[in-house]
Formats: sequence, structure tokens, C-alpha cells
Amino acid sequence: MAKDEKQSPKNPFTNLGDEKPSRKTPKFNIYWIYGLIFAVLIGSTLIKNNPDLTKVTEEEFSNQMLAKGDVQKIELVRNKDMVRVYIKSDSIGKEFYVKTFKERKDPNTVKGVPLFYFNIADWKVFYGHLDDFYKAHPAIAPVATDPTDDTDFFGPASSIILYVLVFAGIWLLMMRKMGGAGAGGGPGGIFNIGKSKATLFDKGAKVNINFGDVAGLDEAKVEVMEIVDFLKNPKKYTALGGKIPKGALLIGPPGTGKTLLAKAMAGEAQVPFFSLSGSDFVEMFVGVGASRVRDLFKQAREKAPCIIFIDEIDAIGRARGKNVMMSNDERENTLNQLLVEMDGFGGDTGIIILAATNRPDVLDSALLRPGRFDRQISIDKPDVKGREAIFKVHLVPIKVSETLDVVKLAEQTPGFAGADIANVCNEAALIAARKDKQAVEMIDFQDAIDRVIGGLEKKNKIIAPHEKEIIAYHEAGHAVCGWFLEHAYPLLKVTIVPRGTAALGYAQYTPTEQYLYNEDQLMDQICMTLGGRASEQIFFGKISTGASNDLQQITRMAYGMVTAYGMSDKIGNVSFYDPTQENTFTKPFSEGTGKIIDEEVKSIIDRAYQLTIELLTLKKNEVEILAKELLSKEVLHKSDVEILIGKRPFEPKKILEAEPELVIAPPETTIVTASSTDELAD
Repeated sequence: MAKDEKQSPKNPFTNLGDEKPSRKTPKFNIYWIYGLIFAVLIGSTLIKNNPDLTKVTEEEFSNQMLAKGDVQKIELVRNKDMVRVYIKSDSIGKEFYVKTFKERKDPNTVKGVPLFYFNIADWKVFYGHLDDFYKAHPAIAPVATDPTDDTDFFGPASSIILYVLVFAGIWLLMMRKMGGAGAGGGPGGIFNIGKSKATLFDKGAKVNINFGDVAGLDEAKVEVMEIVDFLKNPKKYTALGGKIPKGALLIGPPGTGKTLLAKAMAGEAQVPFFSLSGSDFVEMFVGVGASRVRDLFKQAREKAPCIIFIDEIDAIGRARGKNVMMSNDERENTLNQLLVEMDGFGGDTGIIILAATNRPDVLDSALLRPGRFDRQISIDKPDVKGREAIFKVHLVPIKVSETLDVVKLAEQTPGFAGADIANVCNEAALIAARKDKQAVEMIDFQDAIDRVIGGLEKKNKIIAPHEKEIIAYHEAGHAVCGWFLEHAYPLLKVTIVPRGTAALGYAQYTPTEQYLYNEDQLMDQICMTLGGRASEQIFFGKISTGASNDLQQITRMAYGMVTAYGMSDKIGNVSFYDPTQENTFTKPFSEGTGKIIDEEVKSIIDRAYQLTIELLTLKKNEVEILAKELLSKEVLHKSDVEILIGKRPFEPKKILEAEPELVIAPPETTIVTASSTDELAD
């Protein structure tokens, strides 16, 4: 390497290194034509009719040029009403021409070139003046006249043509831009606006995701794998009289892997796979949605057997409005076309519709009937075994410590979906890298879980000492209630380190994997949630705004007990819960019943609060021990609590041992049933 050359450092974000980019020859660009047309148009505007001629009057021509015998010939330009004058070469040096013709020319260079011109109003009048002149000057021989038509390229007609070409080019450019922006989808722009926008994964297309990348969805995988197998080996099923299903609807909360499962189908299936979202049918123009549905199925029929995947189908599949105020003609037309294509008069064979949504309650009933979506595959949040399998998938690219306990991680993340677990693994890797570690350890995953649940840790947040003391006793009250209540979730960790935007501290629990709750279990949950407010009342004699989130949770839970689960003697076994939300503007009960519901909810919360006060008064010493230790260490784990106040007197029961008093649907619970204390009021 030469001395004057310096080795350029490698870019960490590219693989270019020291290599210089090769110089590519410029390719033809249509913008060059547009620029050339524009330049010609500008040039035609700037160029004058006679840039090298000097304008004179008809009198000067007659009296100064023609009368003195200096004119060689004249040229009559009929289409411009103009006369060009040729001067004899031996007359150029006269004083009149020197004054009139500013730029001197060599006589040898002006032979056969017009030097002057003048305009006329009427040719007949000009000819009459010319005849009169020759009659008045018989000694002057008439000069030669040369009639002609000026076919200048930059004439009026040519300018009009140029303007038309420029506007045509601009119009084509706009159409191309609209097509590239997505209005028309591909070549042709707006003329292809009714074409489908589906992405086609044809046979042999490389998709990096397969069923091996999908963990924790064993039942759903069996269902979709059967559909793929049906397309690969149809005779295996048709030999027994079976029919291929028309469609399958993937239903589940956000982040559970619905779209991932569809991607795995695209990777496993050896048939064409069309992928698009529900919003791809929506456009500002009327009738585009239905047109795109027709084009999609037209392409699918040409590629059959094949699979069509529509993500977020609720964008076009919402229930059709029953009145004018709730109707949407364009969306309903798109839905009607989809219904016809899925199971219309002329049914298709070999086309399977796969759709995903997290809002099945808003879908039209005609879309969900057998013959359209024959199967509804529920994809719920994974249980502890599913979370363990998902962790193993996402830990493959991460360099983890040998002491990492995946089972413990799965137990500490109840209620986490697949996307949440992927986020935890990524956050743990970032935290370990920030600490310059060689491998990701268990403590990094625990910090990542805390960050996902509570938000970013804010140790530098300034909190007044008396407020910090209130927070410590508040969280200690939660911890003690959860420790000594039989049906409360086991405590995992309690902290007073601020997190997120409003959380000044929280207690984290490990909920048991159960789906049925009885009244005693729900009451213990309410008491545990009220532990912070009760602790403030006992130790400070006043309450703060720190329990606002706690109050929201218990209010929602108490109303669920009364209005949804029939856990009230006065209301009875009645449920006012409306999953379809059709009665948005009217209540399904009278004002008298509403008053009783409010009284029952207040009675449940008052009874739970009284029980919490009694428990914390009895365990006042334990609360004080935990609060002081929190003020000292800020974070206490389960092992620390066992050392301070002894082991929990209740062993966690297994799901099979639980005998609920009443079969109910699981209530809406958060990942962490704890205090997310808000900012204290001024």
C-alpha cells in the first residue's frame, strides 16, 4: 500500500470493508426525455423570429434603400406578413446602414443573406405601394421578389405539439407515481387500482419460517398441518368421502402467533400461498374492494390448489350494519363479494382461505358459518409448558449461561404471549451486552421481565423521604396480604424502585395456571389488592392517591362477580355481560336493579377492606419489618421475605386439586396483580 493511501475503517453495519463500490454505467431514464422536451420548449420561447435581422419601417425601405438602388432583392414571407431585404454588398458601407445595422459585417459574408426586415398589414396594399413607387421613379429598375412561406420548426403549431407532449409526459409520470405509491399496485398505476395486492409465495419460494419455529401451539399446528397435508395428498382424504375444508379462522389475543403460524404454512406448503391484510381491500375509490376480491380469487383459481391468507380480516369482515347510521356501503360490498367468492353459486375447489383476527366478536355471522370458515382455531396465551417451548425457540440465537433455568423463566412469566417472550429474550440480551457480559444470565432475564412488566427503571427519580416511606409501607401491605391469604398468588418479588411513567413501586406474584375461580379465591385477590391502601390507613392514619390502579382492579373484579358470574344473593344467578356489545346505548337492567348492583359491589369491597384491615392489624409487626427492609434494600425477593417473616403457611395447590364452588369463566386479570402506584397528589 502506498504511503499516501490510508486504509478506510470497516463499517460495522455493512460488509463492504475496504472495497470500493463499482461504477455502474448509467442506464436509460425516461426523465431524460422529459428534460429534453422541457429544454426545447424553453428554447423555442427564447428564440426570436429574426435574431440576425434589423427591423426597419416600410418608408425607410422605400426612401433610403430602394430609392438609392441599394436593394439586391426582397423576400416576401407570406405566412408571417413580413418582407426580408437583401442589400448589395457594395452598399453596406454607406452611412445609413452603419447607423441602422449596429453589428458590422464583412461584405463577403453577407452575400445572399437578408439584413433587414419590416412588417406589412396587407399584401395588396404593399403591392400597390410598390407599383406606385416604380411609376414615380422610372429610372430605378424593379428588384427581384421571391415569394416564400417560412416553415420554422418553432412556429405556433409546433409549440402546441410540444405543450401536448409535455403534458402527456407529466400525466404518464403521475400515473407511474400513483402506481408506485400503492394506488394501483404495480405497472399501470391507477389503471390497475382494482387489482389484488396479495403477495404470492409460489412453489419453491424461499420462506425462512416453518413449523419448527412455531412453539407452544401444538393443537393449532395439528389443525393447519392437516390442511397442508390435505393439499399435498388429497386422495388420502377423498378416498374416505371427506371434503377439503373451505377455510380456517385463527382466533386469539395479539402476539400469540397467528401470523407466525400462517408464515409457517407458507414455508411448509408446496402449493402457492397468497398473503395480504384486510386493509389491502380498503381504498378511497368506490368499488375497489370488491374488485380486488374478484381479482384475488381469479388469480387463486389459476394457481389452484392454493392457500389464501388474510391477516386482520376484521377490517372488512365486521358485522353488516342493521341501520343506516351503522352501515358502511363500501366495506359491506367488499364483504358481500368475499362471501360470494368463498361459497357462492359457483364454488371453487382447491382454494383454502386462512384468516386471522383478535376480534372474532365483531365478525359477521355469515362469514363464520360452516362452508366458509369450517374451522375456528383458537390460539390462546401459552401455559407453562408452552412458554418453556417458546423460550427454547427464542434462546437459540442467544448466547446464554449454562446455569440458566428455562423452566423457572416459564414459571415467572404467566400470561405472557409469544411476542412478549420474544421481547423478554431480546431485552435480556441487550441488558447483558450493556453490562459487557460474555453470556446472558438469569439475573438479566429477570431484569428484562421487570422492564416488560413495569417499564424502564428510574433510579434517579427524586422522591421525597416521606413519600418513599408511604410507598414502602404500601408495598409491604401487598406483600403481607399475599403471604398470609390462602388463595392469593405466591409472592415473587416486591420493590419500591420507580418504573415506567407512574409506577412508584410494585409487588410481583406468580399466578397459578387455573381457569376456574370460586368466590373465596376472588375475595382473597381483592383483599390482596387492597393491602396497600389498608397499610397506609393503619400506619399513617390517612390514605394517598397511590392506590388508584388497585381500586380500578378491584372495582372491575367486583362488578364482574355481581353482573357476570352471579355471585350475589340479591341479584341472583343472572348475567348482564354482553360479549357482542350490541346493547351499547341501553342497559339490560332497570334503574332499580342498577342501584342494587352498585350496593352489592360496594358491600363486597367494604367487606374485603375490613378483612384486610383486620389481617394487617394482626400482622402489623411483619408489615413494619418488610417496610423498613424495603427502605434499606429497595428490592426484596421471595427468599428475603422467608428470612424476614418466615415461610408462607400455605403450599400452592395444583390445578387438579382445586375444587371450585362454581364453574365460571376466568376473570380479566393482569400479568401482575400488584400495586402500580400513581404519582402522589400535590
